[in-house]
Amino acid sequence: MAGRTPYGNPVPVSDLATKILDPVLRKRAGISIGLVQSWEEIAGPRLASRSRPEKIQWPRRLHEDDPYEPAVLVIACEGMAALHLQHETGEIINRVNAFLGFTAIGRIRIVQKPVTTDKGRPKPTFRPLTVVEQNKLSSTVERIEDDGLRASLERLGATILGERKSKTP
Repeated sequence: MAGRTPYGNPVPVSDLATKILDPVLRKRAGISIGLVQSWEEIAGPRLASRSRPEKIQWPRRLHEDDPYEPAVLVIACEGMAALHLQHETGEIINRVNAFLGFTAIGRIRIVQKPVTTDKGRPKPTFRPLTVVEQNKLSSTVERIEDDGLRASLERLGATILGERKSKTP
């Protein structure tokens, strides 16, 4: 929780970020955070992991009297996801229009480029401790009375020692 309302209730950081970012995204890319956040529901989990909506390109209107024309949704995707996305274009257009509440999108343009996903770094693997290292670690933490704290410190010590290279003569 980051902010507070005038009534003293905490406000989630995501709500504050949405209030700041939504106008910027609408102006720059013609797209709302809601569409980006709901992309997995719109495109499905298989396509959402390998694609993302980039922007909505609205056609220019020279006069106020010009007829309304639907926009083009630009979607970035990688690899074979482009082929799957192209195959499901009609369905995705219908889902985006249903999400937006009116016929906003008429076409989809696919741009192939890497799509970063937030999977984080892979967990590092550590070497197993030698018997001497394990005994030294156990003797270091043996006088700690709290079992949970002792186990946590032993795991921490094993991680630190496991990161180091083995000292073999």
